[in-house]
Parts: sequence; structure tokens; C-alpha cells
Amino acid sequence: MGNVKLFVSLETAYGSIAFFTSILHNVFLLYHVDMFVSVYKIDKMSFWIGEAVFLVWNSVNDPLFGWMSDRHFLGNHATKEHSEARVVNQRLDALQKNGPLLALTFLAFWLAWAYPWLQFVVCLCLYDGFLTMVDLHHSALLADLAVSNEARTKLNSACSIFSVVGSTSVFLSYMLWHKEDLTSFRIFCGVLSVISLTGFLVMSKMLKRAHAVRQKHLDSSHHLERSTSEEETVVRSGPMLVKYIQQLASHKNFLWFAAMNLVQVFHCHFNSNFFPLFLENLLGDAISPTLASLLLGISFVAPHVNNLYFLSLCRRWGVYSVIRVLFVVKLLLAVVMLMMGPGHTILLCVFIASNRVFTEGTCKLLSLVISDLVDEDFVINGRRQAVSALIFGTAALLSKPGQTLAPLIGTWVLALQTGHDIFQSGHETGSVKASLSGMSVEKQSAYRMGCFHLLVYIPVICATIQLLCWQRFSLKGARLQHVKATRRGEERHHV
Repeated sequence: MGNVKLFVSLETAYGSIAFFTSILHNVFLLYHVDMFVSVYKIDKMSFWIGEAVFLVWNSVNDPLFGWMSDRHFLGNHATKEHSEARVVNQRLDALQKNGPLLALTFLAFWLAWAYPWLQFVVCLCLYDGFLTMVDLHHSALLADLAVSNEARTKLNSACSIFSVVGSTSVFLSYMLWHKEDLTSFRIFCGVLSVISLTGFLVMSKMLKRAHAVRQKHLDSSHHLERSTSEEETVVRSGPMLVKYIQQLASHKNFLWFAAMNLVQVFHCHFNSNFFPLFLENLLGDAISPTLASLLLGISFVAPHVNNLYFLSLCRRWGVYSVIRVLFVVKLLLAVVMLMMGPGHTILLCVFIASNRVFTEGTCKLLSLVISDLVDEDFVINGRRQAVSALIFGTAALLSKPGQTLAPLIGTWVLALQTGHDIFQSGHETGSVKASLSGMSVEKQSAYRMGCFHLLVYIPVICATIQLLCWQRFSLKGARLQHVKATRRGEERHHV
């Protein structure tokens, strides 16, 4: 019974990290573009250049930080010094240092302290750098703390529960977001930052303590040596990096996953960046501000609630099958909405919310897939220690550009479909919404139809590409069970 309580304690500590990240990141996703475009009035050229710089940094920092963390674990250079307990403690130290810095850089978005173009680049790069360190090590812990599908889904479920609570920041932020007077919104962001900073410091220590106690229960018969000579752990970075790239290039499941995940990241951030646009342009006065706030909040909370159900399905049917069904559902919903047209308000509300729910629901499951890829990499390359952070970081290198491409492609397609350039709109109703007062009825209808096409075409195209990629992914069924059994056996052999 004591072990059960301890495991729950470990789950709680691990899941709480998701809360302290989500209360910040949900607000960032919704408002950072609108803040710089509508409030700080950044010009189009500066916006595009800033996004281009961010694209490079956003792509490079994941594998860079992963390499810095796990380069000593590659090949046969890992020694007893790199035991599972030591690796986990290193990841927890990184969370304890970078979590509070993430909370502080979050505040830099909401107060004007430099030229808009300079503040845009600096804020994006600093924030994403610390967010990457937090996400990278938190995700890597999923693969390091557990190997079985059941244990990993339980840890993921804890994250979903805490993320549901963290998503409440969306409800409050929408009610406090007023471009004419941002005082209340800025105070709110300050409160979120203090909560997050304190939480990272406290819960990182608690997670480290919970893991240490668990290790005493599970490994009481093992005495892990820590007196390894310096020469044994030296790794020549150049040759090992080349070898790692060659190994990854031959890892077909990883490459197919990265292609699918690039589209997934793009779609997730597209939905987050343009959710207010769809609310204003497609629903407009048809729904009340309270209903709009509720719809926005549900779209952020429901994916985490649904994820608890999806994870139970994963334990029964496997992650691969559940993700494939979610892609099919996303495609069918978009096709049905396209056939029905933009004239059905209630149906449009349901689709806007459900599109984000199913897309984000898929994102919540992908850490399980990457953890399985960590296991496969461990087995096929005969490693002594899994390079979890490096695999997660490299996956982000090939997929995170979708985060930058989402606002760029979205604003470009919006201009093509509607003729409205959000950077040229500075009236009181907000830059994402065109002024309809000077338009004829025909132009108003064409403008609304253009927004509708943007809404439905993106999920149709994304789901189609993802289904094609996912069909080629073979880490499932008997193959997956063999990989997990082999990793358990190898780790016991090396301890």
C-alpha cells in the first residue's frame, strides 16, 4: 500500500509541473501576436523578420539543449555514473533553475520597454529558450521515470489533470483583455508569474524527494558507484554527433513521426493564434462576450479532460490506433463543416471548439510516442543509457518550425482569402477584424466566406498529410512490445 501512495505522490509532483507551465503558455499563445500587432503596432516587415529569427532559434535550441544534456550518454561511453537516478536528478535540477526564469521572461511581453521590433525578438527568443529547457526535461522524465505503457499513461494523466486546472487562466484572461486599458490584464499576468515561479521551485524539490524515496524502495539492493574516473566519461563531441545523426537518419519511424509532428505543431499553433480571429469574424455579434469567453475556455480545458479518456483508450488499444482515429475524426468534422457552410452558428461554434479539442488532444499523446521512440533508439543502437532529452530535442528540431510557420502562413492565407491585411488595421475593434461598415453586402459575405475557408481548409489538408505519414509508422503491436521488453532487460543488465 505504501508503494501505491508513493507512486501517486510521484505522479502528483510530476503532473504539477504541467500546471505551472500551462498557466503561462496558454496566455502567451492567445495574446502575444495580438499584443505586438494591435497594441505595440509592430510593422509587417519587423514582424516577419522577428518570426524568421525566432524560427531559427526555435529550431536550433531544442537539439542544442538536448545535446548539452545527453551527449555523455551516447554509444558505449555511458558508465555507472550515468545511472537512472543520476540522470533523473540532472533533469530535475534543470527544471528547478529554468522554471522560475520562464516565469520572469513571461512578464516581459506585457510591458513596453523597447522598440517593438527589438522587444518582439528578445521576448520570443528568451521565453522560448527557457520554455524549451522546461519542456525538454519534463518530457524526457516521462521516458526516464517509466518504461511500461501503463506507467507512462498514468504520468501523462496527471499532467492532463493539472493542465485542466491551469487552463482556467484562459477564462480570466479573456475577461481582462482590453486593448484600451491593459492594467488589469498586466496585473493578472504578474500574479500568474509569481504563482508559476514559486511552484517550480517548490514542486521540483518535492519531485526530487519523491523520486529518491521511490529509488530506495525499488533499488534498495543495489549500490550505485559514483567514483568513475574523468577519462571514462569523456566524449569526443564531433565524431559522436556525426554518428548520432547517421543513426537518426536510418531511424525510419522517427523520421515519419517528425514529418507528422511538423504538421501537428503547425495546426495546434494555427488554432491557438487564430482562435480570436474566428470568434470575431465568423461569430461576431451572433454570440455574447460571455459565451465567447466560455467557448475559448472550453477549447483549452476540454483537450486535457478528453486526454484522460484518450489515455485510457491508449492503455487498451495502443497509442498508435488512438492517434489514427483522432486524425480521421478531425478530417471528417472539417469535411462536414465545409459541406454545411458558415450559416449555422451553433454548428460553427461546435466545430471551432471541437477542431481545437481534437487537435490539441492529439498533441497531448505525442510525448508517449516520442518516449517509445526513445526506447527503440536505445535498442537498435545498443545504448547503455537512453538519450531521452536528445531524442525529444531532435524531434522538436524537425517539427517546431510549424510554430513559426503558423502565424506567417495564416496571415498570408487570410490576406489571399479576404483581401484584409491585419497589419493595416488600427481601428478600435481590433486589428484582426476588418471594418465591415464600408463594405457592400457582397463584400461582407465574401470576407466572411474567406475566413470560413481558412478555418476548414487547414484541418482538411493537415489531417490528410498526417494520415499518410502515420500509415508508414511501424512502432506498434508486437514490434513495440519487443522493444520495451528488450530495453527493460538491457537496463537491468547494465545496472
